[in-house]
Amino acid sequence: MNEIMNNILTRRSIRKFTDAPVSREILDDLVQAALHAPSGCGKQTWKFTVITNKTAIRRLADAIETTLDRPGYNMYCPTAIIMPSNLRDSIWGKEDDACALENIFLAAHSYGVGSVWINQLQNICDTPAIRDILNDFGIPADHVVYGMAALGYPDLCADLLYVPRIPEVESAVII
Repeated sequence: MNEIMNNILTRRSIRKFTDAPVSREILDDLVQAALHAPSGCGKQTWKFTVITNKTAIRRLADAIETTLDRPGYNMYCPTAIIMPSNLRDSIWGKEDDACALENIFLAAHSYGVGSVWINQLQNICDTPAIRDILNDFGIPADHVVYGMAALGYPDLCADLLYVPRIPEVESAVII
């Protein structure tokens, strides 16, 4: 099996991270991977914001916890977040950001960095507590955050839950 297929087939969502920071060089590469994702009609109406400040990450997690009434919510305590945002009126914004996030997840895995999709912001971006934080992060007022990549090195002491995939014969048809 070639290394790209191996990377795709072995990537898993990681929900427990160590405190080791992800290097600036790797984060730059992950943003490059995102920037090279497909976008509807090649419009590239996205913006990528990288957050490594633990206080800022905690502030966002706390605001999500309060807004969604999810006691204990912490976004799995990542050491970094890459937050794609997209124009609110972009008809392909959500799909474009999904493609960019997948590139981020696969590139992160290739560096041994764990990742998990955080999707809580998509319906609460304009609540005052969340929008204040997004404004502080430089997210344009006309942008929506459909998902974020929570990143960090996997805590190998944690049980990494392997979710078996549905057998090909049940989920794919080749004609």
